[in-house]
Amino acid sequence: MTGYYPEGRLIATAENLAALQSLSALTDAYHEGRILEARAAVCDSSHNLIVDLGFMKGIIPREEGAIGIREGTVRDIAVISRVNRPVCFIITDFTRNEAGKTVAVLSRRLAQERCLHEYIENLTPGDIIDAKITHLDSFGAFADIGCGIVSLLPIDSISVSRIDHPRERFSVGMEIKAVVKSFEGGRISLSHKELLGTWEQNISRFEIGETVAGIIRSVEEYGAFVELAPNLAGLAEMKENITAGQQASVYIKNIIPSRMKIKLIIIDTFDYEYHPSQPEYFYKGDHIDYFRYSPQASDKVIETDFTDEELCQPVLAISRV
Repeated sequence: MTGYYPEGRLIATAENLAALQSLSALTDAYHEGRILEARAAVCDSSHNLIVDLGFMKGIIPREEGAIGIREGTVRDIAVISRVNRPVCFIITDFTRNEAGKTVAVLSRRLAQERCLHEYIENLTPGDIIDAKITHLDSFGAFADIGCGIVSLLPIDSISVSRIDHPRERFSVGMEIKAVVKSFEGGRISLSHKELLGTWEQNISRFEIGETVAGIIRSVEEYGAFVELAPNLAGLAEMKENITAGQQASVYIKNIIPSRMKIKLIIIDTFDYEYHPSQPEYFYKGDHIDYFRYSPQASDKVIETDFTDEELCQPVLAISRV
């Protein structure tokens, strides 16, 4: 869309590396007001970030560490947590330290403000954007959507197949695609499941009579729900000594599109420490207005309408970590 990306995307680009080769190159970037990236090496006792620019050091003063630090609406952990990670910044000045060495004065806040005003404030529900997982909580995943500005991806929007915790789908640092779902109280809420394919797209990879891999997601009195893909699950006949979270090999007994039903038989199960893999996306565009998960032949309709006017409130604030 615009060239604003989650932190870490610019650090290894040729343009960014060239700007960090010499003082003259860095001075050019300063006069041009370019956003650069480098790794934060230290957070000092005053919560200033010391940034490794290669041939010299840079400093991001505490109040320039993130939008909201100066106003007290964002905690200092937003700065402290950047140590040993890439940070974006705009150069605001050059000065000399006590040893007489030249030091670049940097502002992450200014880079975030530019990203906010030129990119994030112009997003609309249905826009598909780049995001990077920053941390996981029981209720959802937080993702950097540009220059360290973080938005929430609620757990029920991650996939159609239900999960107990976002760590079953994502790991910190994973780069994903996400859909702008809504502006709730001025905060952007993201979604993800619409990119993982419809029921028909997912079931097209399976056939009656196959034995395939799955994950037991829940065990009920009437059977066990087994996930075949993040957006596809079926119901297996009850089997003794099975528990949620186990890997399973399952036999596909029947597929009923009109009811979105997949009848399974569990052949075997085993315990396994699951490691999330990079999501596979069916939808490849940069905007989606409407997503219908359920087949046209199904009486049950599962859909997301991103054109709903209630989703289109203006951006007033962004959650940041």
